[in-house]
Amino acid sequence: MGTGAPLIYLIAGEPSGDAIGARLIAALNELSGGTVEFTGLGGEAMKGAGFESLFPIQELSVMGLVEVLPHARRILRRINEVAEDVAFKRPDLIVTIDSPSFSARVAKRVAHLDILKVHYVAPTVWAWRARRVHKFKRYFDHLMVILPFEPPYFEIAGLPCVFVGHPVLEYGADKGDGDRFLFGHNLPAAIPLICALPGSRRGEVGRHIDIFGKALEILGSKGQDYNVVIPTLSHLSEFVRKSTVGWPISPVILDRPNEKYDAMAASTVSIAASGTVALETAVARVPTVIAYKVNRITGFLVRRLIRVDFVNILNILADREIVPECLQEKCSAENLAASLADLMGEGGDKQIAKLAPYIAQLSNGTEIPSMAAARYLLSDVLKINGGSR
Repeated sequence: MGTGAPLIYLIAGEPSGDAIGARLIAALNELSGGTVEFTGLGGEAMKGAGFESLFPIQELSVMGLVEVLPHARRILRRINEVAEDVAFKRPDLIVTIDSPSFSARVAKRVAHLDILKVHYVAPTVWAWRARRVHKFKRYFDHLMVILPFEPPYFEIAGLPCVFVGHPVLEYGADKGDGDRFLFGHNLPAAIPLICALPGSRRGEVGRHIDIFGKALEILGSKGQDYNVVIPTLSHLSEFVRKSTVGWPISPVILDRPNEKYDAMAASTVSIAASGTVALETAVARVPTVIAYKVNRITGFLVRRLIRVDFVNILNILADREIVPECLQEKCSAENLAASLADLMGEGGDKQIAKLAPYIAQLSNGTEIPSMAAARYLLSDVLKINGGSR
């Protein structure tokens, strides 16, 4: 390094981890006075924070047990590339963010090196594959979790664990300007706006986009007027544009992240692929129906392995279905249209009111999640005074 500044190797292999990584970099810089250096793997958000990635992360964004198979050789090659880069740079700390399979494989490859390793965003051992607790205990020194009920699952195995709060609380989803969005896109406020969120991976978009379009067609056939907006990522915008050519109404397609929350603020309801984005709509107070489909074989395997009744975190916290979940065979145009129609009526306000206490549980109660995570890394892991209160 030459400067004596601690070098942190960040690894974020998908868009959700990239967003977390960007905020973590900002918080670490603030707490340390800019004395920390960064390297590793990240996406556009981290690049915006001054981070240079080893390679583009888009090729790692594959979801599903079966879907990942055609890409396995390339992903394994990238895992080895990251491990070799770690061995060459010898950072003071490795922080892997989300992407538990990728992260654990990298950690295993560098286990022989005397480098502290922290994983941020725990694997969902409470939902399936509980034995991963022991794998993470073997390869990581600390764990930072984002759900309040997660620490005991790892502490019982002897892995130091801290709840830092869910990063969705600091994304700004509740600070969008709906009027600005409607004015900027010449959309009338009197016509309901549907926010369609088919996924952050190309495969997800491909599986959902046609079903979304057919659901909107059914909704329109029942006399419901609406406009549609699709916030997406820059590398997916052209694919989304081509995939929605046959939709009953031409959607507004956004590929600039700064407009997404304005679009949510302007929306009456949303239809969203399961994941972080469904938490974003909840924070933005947009009534939402969740849709998700995977390969049939993946769906069959997951159904046999999973140990929870719901996929949405807020439904899990509530232990009941507040946000409708249309998954696999239930992910049909008819079911999605029916849920949207209900949410555009009284059902929407009821959903938002019921979710409020469970959104509050995502907070650590003291500071924003990225600051809590950065403070833990500096004070408890690296033992640097800049992390103390």
